Amino acid sequence: MAEVVQTTQLRDALAWATNEPEPKHEASSNPFIWFWEAVEGDFNENRTTGQIMVDAGISMIPLIDQVCDIRDLIADCKKIGKAPADSWAWVSLLLTLIGLFPSLGSLAKGVLKIFFAFMRREGGLAVENALNAAMTWVITFLRRRDVQVFLKSKQVDEVFQWLADELKSLRGKIDTATVMAAFDRAIKVLDTLSSRVNAIPFISAKAKAAIEQVKSVRQVADKHIGAALQPTQRRVDAVIAKLELQILTKQHAIVDTANIHYRGVIPESHAIALMRKRKPGYLSSAGDRFHRPVEAANARQLVDRMSSLRDAKGNTRKPADQFPTLNNQSIASFHTLRANAIHGPARLYRIISPSSRGMSDCWISEEIFRKLQSAPDPKEAWRRHLGVWPDWNANGQFVTYDVKAGETLNTWAGMAASQTKQGLPEHDLEGGWEQIVFNLPKGDARADTVAYFNKNAKKESLGKSITQAEVDVLTASMNSQQKTLFFEKHLAIREKINHPSISGPFETGWGYTDFEGAGFSGKIGLPALPGQLTNGAAR
Repeated sequence: MAEVVQTTQLRDALAWATNEPEPKHEASSNPFIWFWEAVEGDFNENRTTGQIMVDAGISMIPLIDQVCDIRDLIADCKKIGKAPADSWAWVSLLLTLIGLFPSLGSLAKGVLKIFFAFMRREGGLAVENALNAAMTWVITFLRRRDVQVFLKSKQVDEVFQWLADELKSLRGKIDTATVMAAFDRAIKVLDTLSSRVNAIPFISAKAKAAIEQVKSVRQVADKHIGAALQPTQRRVDAVIAKLELQILTKQHAIVDTANIHYRGVIPESHAIALMRKRKPGYLSSAGDRFHRPVEAANARQLVDRMSSLRDAKGNTRKPADQFPTLNNQSIASFHTLRANAIHGPARLYRIISPSSRGMSDCWISEEIFRKLQSAPDPKEAWRRHLGVWPDWNANGQFVTYDVKAGETLNTWAGMAASQTKQGLPEHDLEGGWEQIVFNLPKGDARADTVAYFNKNAKKESLGKSITQAEVDVLTASMNSQQKTLFFEKHLAIREKINHPSISGPFETGWGYTDFEGAGFSGKIGLPALPGQLTNGAAR
């Protein structure tokens, strides 16, 4: 290590990492002596937010940053020495070693320092609380002048996406070999720091003791690092997910909205008339491929077997082996169909309108969502390739469903079938892009809360609302014609999204209407229901 470390800089940096922000005595003018004096105290795991922010800022000063990382490493090894079986202590060590990866940039490292510090403060299990607490201070850190200068020099336009991409690249390198290589590099730096004080009484003994402690942990690390890898990777995944959620919230959220104007779906007869007249680009034309629907009779045996609560011998199947039930209509929405287990971390997307339930059957992968958003006309691509008629879904919003690291979500997936309408015999919706279907059991508490409003066409406003339970009672004895009339006079609005894995709604940016708003008599003002305002859920 070069001897260009300035004593004042090193003193200020290390003071924040110890319990002694104000040293009891004047430190030596030799920066290496000061280092070994500073590591005498215990590492302060309950640092103030101000100390955490300084620690993050130090990441922008390469040499001081390296010395402080070594200080953290010594502290982690001391803790492991006292409690070798403490699994969280080994995870904490891994979090420190990740900061020593040579591929990790200084800004990404500073952001990780904030997240990791809050994780240490909250404890091993309270990841979501730590992420929520850290996010405000990450934003504060990113607003620093030196950080803004750095971002400008790197020509970073969308900082959260840039950080998420940086950490995704890092995430792929978190394995035993890379972690141990970082550990060995750190020990070499420690040896260099120790060599600078070999001839100094008392200080050299401290250095020797610290190095022996670190090397003793290194000798047994192979037995523990493997077990700590997965929880460490999950924490990095959680940070990435939080950054990506911030992108969505910042760009698309409906935030602090007192009154939401809703334009519902067009009645089918109006939609058909408008499609005939305007011939939107999502309708098929001569030569387009037709994706024939799966025959329900052919798929029923597979679906029933995979969704059954019992196996062929009558034994109860584990929940991990059970797939969702599908009715014939859901089966026919597929051109190809397969059982699909999604292993977290993964994010699914669902295009909705203000009347759509956030938790319902039809979803798409992140890959398909990005494909839609990069299309010349995303809404047109969505209707065409996923087979969604304008009288089915008015769009305008989307929600996300996060499958957390270590979790598995059983779904059905496959190419969307082409969709036809009797009133449009010469056209169809092509389909062909992958859709994902899963559902909740009836009555599941995680389903959306829905309110039904009585329409007042003359006033273009909504009357008193009734609950889903009240609707079920009212319609129980109705025939199909009466039910149709009832639902024509009542508008179902998503009152609250209850599923803990769902975030949103966010705006698609596609608008809430088709045909430039034709077919609607006007706007209907809605109250600011919780289900219409953006909420965030950590992965």
